[in-house]
Amino acid sequence: MRQKLFNHDIMTCTDDSVIGNYLYSGRVLGLTDVEDIIQLHPELKSQWNGITAHYNRVGLSYSQNVIWDVSLKVSADYPNYDLSVFYFGDTTEPNSWQAKWLEEIDGNWFNVVDFINSKNNFIKVAEDLGVKVPKTFCLETKTAITNLANFSYPCYLKPAVAVAGAGIHRCANQHHLASILQLIPNHIPLQIQEEVKATSFLNLQYEVTDLGLKRLAATYQILDGCTHIGNRYPSPHQPWELVEPIAQWMARQGMKEVFAFDVAVVEDGETMSYFAIECNPRFNGASYPTGIANKLKIDNWIGETLTTKYRSLEEIDLSGIEFNPQTDMGVILVNWGSILVGKVGVLVAGNMAQQEELRAILKQRL
Repeated sequence: MRQKLFNHDIMTCTDDSVIGNYLYSGRVLGLTDVEDIIQLHPELKSQWNGITAHYNRVGLSYSQNVIWDVSLKVSADYPNYDLSVFYFGDTTEPNSWQAKWLEEIDGNWFNVVDFINSKNNFIKVAEDLGVKVPKTFCLETKTAITNLANFSYPCYLKPAVAVAGAGIHRCANQHHLASILQLIPNHIPLQIQEEVKATSFLNLQYEVTDLGLKRLAATYQILDGCTHIGNRYPSPHQPWELVEPIAQWMARQGMKEVFAFDVAVVEDGETMSYFAIECNPRFNGASYPTGIANKLKIDNWIGETLTTKYRSLEEIDLSGIEFNPQTDMGVILVNWGSILVGKVGVLVAGNMAQQEELRAILKQRL
């Protein structure tokens, strides 16, 4: 089996509102193996001793081969390694050198990612395959809107391409929608989607390997408004059959590695309904704690991002709450590089009561 080169810098698929986004390349470290190569932002070098000591204590293997440079030009120097990237494309500059290089490496993978990354294309594929989605109007530009009374309220106005909930607006009525539309540039494709009375949202992750398509994990999302801030596993709901037709279609089109679907859960008495909302044709926030949990065989966990007054891993006191492989309980640092801007992504393992106790202690110490 060939080794991998991991470059999970997110700067070709991010939103400016994500503070410290240039430091996120570190969160894939826990998914790597000793022989792999990993590219990390040079500013993370100051935290290397801290994170590796932590991973050694919790029993998590990681790459020993670090390149302190996240340029894909460096990745191109290792053609004998299988490439793992956060997003197989470039949403910030679609005609960039990086985009052209990735398309040359694997045109099918590049094209299916580019296609399904559009929320409008996702809706079209879902409808073609008979996958249940909320009532959605897909628009090339806002100039296609002739009558605001055509939409059901409340509704969500979404850019066709968005990351981490950026640019999504909940509009309670026609007046609200009209005021938001005034702020939207004329050339941007968008969609207007009827609100479903969801009680929760799920993240259903798949992975395509040499052996084919497999289900990776079903987690339920922790949201702050429209912004995804964490995930809990396992999920009480696992409606794989809802999105499986799209996952199979993507695999046939050439999709590789990890991707995920957002699914809304609607409870009406004893009746459960599920609606596919969108596909993230890439790694996502849940992928990193999922990968670590799978390596360490952790069955119950929550992954979330916390803020801290500290700016170095050495200042964080995990004594007594660090993950213990004997008890399958404790804290593991996942997105460790963002400590430099005062936030850290963690996995907290244990049953629900243990998670709450550990989280309370950790938050107090941060």
